[in-house]
Amino acid sequence: MSNLPRLVTDVAEARKHLTRKRGFEEPMLSPRAIEGIRRVFGADLRADEVVDRILHDVRDEGDAAVMRYAAAFDGAAPAQLEVPKAEWAHAAASIDPELLEAMHIAAGRIRAFHEKQRRTSWLEWDETGALGQLVRPLERIGIYTPGGTAVYPSSLLMTAIPARVAGVEEIIVCSPADKHGHLSPLILAAAHVAGVDRVFRIGGVQAIAAMAYGTSSVPHVDKIYGPGNIFVVLAKQRVYGLVAIDQLPGPTETLVVADDSADADLAAADLIAQAEHDPMATAILLTTSRRLADAVLAAIPQQLATLERAEIAGESLAANGMIAVVPDVATAIELSNAYGPEHLCLLLRDPWQAVGKVKHAGGIFVGEDSPEALGDYTTGPSHVMPTGGTSRFFSPINVHEFTKVISVAAANRTALERLGPATIALANAEGLTAHARAVSLRLERKG
Repeated sequence: MSNLPRLVTDVAEARKHLTRKRGFEEPMLSPRAIEGIRRVFGADLRADEVVDRILHDVRDEGDAAVMRYAAAFDGAAPAQLEVPKAEWAHAAASIDPELLEAMHIAAGRIRAFHEKQRRTSWLEWDETGALGQLVRPLERIGIYTPGGTAVYPSSLLMTAIPARVAGVEEIIVCSPADKHGHLSPLILAAAHVAGVDRVFRIGGVQAIAAMAYGTSSVPHVDKIYGPGNIFVVLAKQRVYGLVAIDQLPGPTETLVVADDSADADLAAADLIAQAEHDPMATAILLTTSRRLADAVLAAIPQQLATLERAEIAGESLAANGMIAVVPDVATAIELSNAYGPEHLCLLLRDPWQAVGKVKHAGGIFVGEDSPEALGDYTTGPSHVMPTGGTSRFFSPINVHEFTKVISVAAANRTALERLGPATIALANAEGLTAHARAVSLRLERKG
């Protein structure tokens, strides 16, 4: 099978591809997942049915259900759910010192960027009294960190550090253990560097359930963050309302806009870097140059041949990738806005001219020296960004995601006299006469 993205030269066709609905429809489960469901539940269940059963059991049985599902899905239940902090420090000391230093560099950049986002409480007084807002951090949050076919300690840093900057009191992390009951040393080292409070050996739906409902071992949280497989995403969707969630992350995506000044090898490298995440990842190039399009198509097989995850990247490019030739940069940006990519890379002669025209994107990577791969680790902004077109209304993880606002109103007699009649009229119009009386009684009192 070809490992090349499709080549499109018709703008209408490109638009159709980019504006197709992306959402969380009932997923096609892999044969391995289907067999696992039969083995654990003794029946053929849909993904949502699996999620509902696990959520129900953890809510009713707590740790016992968590341990049972850990044994069923991971191969063995851990001796204890919580990982002692001594193991974090040991993991940090055991990994390559250069890698540990890289984590500290990334952590410093993430912290410095997000410290600029802090917002403060405010209170303003005038002749009618005072109005303001109290900005308060969430008390306890939970971060889910996958640990299956791929381990992403960077995602833990990109979530936990902004939470710390926001002033969150307690940060807990859940991540699946291997069949021996151990967590990846990379996850534990990242937890150590980020300064989280507690780490638990729990994966999958049972982790989301434990954080949402609370168990004897795991405290319930106010908000759950982090990516995961379709079961984890559905579980987050189900518990929303009992707790808050960050978003419903889907497969990762990058859209590259390039003109004839772009380097074909760099453009190909950026597409492949995105595609290697997952067979469901999406990598798209919109270019004004047919010459560049052809050169990128020629470069992709050469670069894939040297990469460890070539099979995954090739499958992704063939299934979801696209290279479209468009008449001008303005058209490319218009199509990008219609798509609302997680990552938008501008490989243009004058990339800054295009930045102001971008309406929808999780993050913009400006110029050939700013690859999205750099943003995944060390530039500073959190790489946890909206996918599936949700950049139209969601933002990347930021300090505000870890705070809430409490409104403050302190009206005085002047405010009552100025606002009272209008308040009474509106309350009566809505049939809420007790509201109206609560105000009129005060107006009838002598000042």
